Amino acid sequence: MGDHDSAPVWIVAGAPGAGKTTVGELLATRLDPHPAVLDKDTVYGSFVAAILAAAGREPGEREGEWYDAHVKPHEYQGLTATAREIRRHGCPVLLIAPFTGQIRDPRRWTEWTGLLGGGQVRLVWVSCEPAVLRERLLARASERDGAKLAAYTQFVERMRPDEPPPVAHFPVHNTSDRNGVWPPPALTEQIGRLLEEVNGANG
Repeated sequence: MGDHDSAPVWIVAGAPGAGKTTVGELLATRLDPHPAVLDKDTVYGSFVAAILAAAGREPGEREGEWYDAHVKPHEYQGLTATAREIRRHGCPVLLIAPFTGQIRDPRRWTEWTGLLGGGQVRLVWVSCEPAVLRERLLARASERDGAKLAAYTQFVERMRPDEPPPVAHFPVHNTSDRNGVWPPPALTEQIGRLLEEVNGANG
C-alpha cells in the first residue's frame, strides 16, 4: 500500500565516482521546496567503517559477497524506511546511492518504489565513461575505493557506468570537462532541462 499523498522522492543513482553527490547537490538547490538529502555515504559511512573493523574485514571493502550479505541490505533498508517516513510527513526527499540492484531490474524497481511509499518517485541516473570514472576514483584517493580499483574490470562489469538502466529515468551524463568551473556548466544545463521537463509534465 503506497502513501499516495506523500511528498515526491528523487533517486540520484549511478556508479561510485560518477558524480552523484555533485548532481544531487545541484538538483536539491534547484528544487522548491528543497528536499531532505540522504546520501548513503554520509548517513552510513562511519558506521560501515566500524562494522568492517569489528568484523576484521578490509577497510576498503565495499563490494563482494560478504558486504552484499551483511552490510548493503541494511544500508538500503534504512534509507528506504527513513525516506518513506520523511515523505509521509510532507517533506520531499532526495536519495543518493548507487542503487544498482534496484535500478537494473524492472520488477525489483517496482517493488522498491512501493516500499518508498509509491507516488512520485523520480530516478536521475548519472552516467560516466569507465576511463573517466577510474581517473576520478584514483583522484579522490578514498580508502573505500581500494577494492574497486584492485579489480576495476570486474567493477565496471557490475556497475555498467555508461549503460542506461531499463527503467524510466532522467539521464545526466557527467563528463570530465569541468575546466575548474563550479558549478560545472554541463551539469547545470542538464539539470535545468530535467526540471523543465518535470515542470512541463506537471503543468
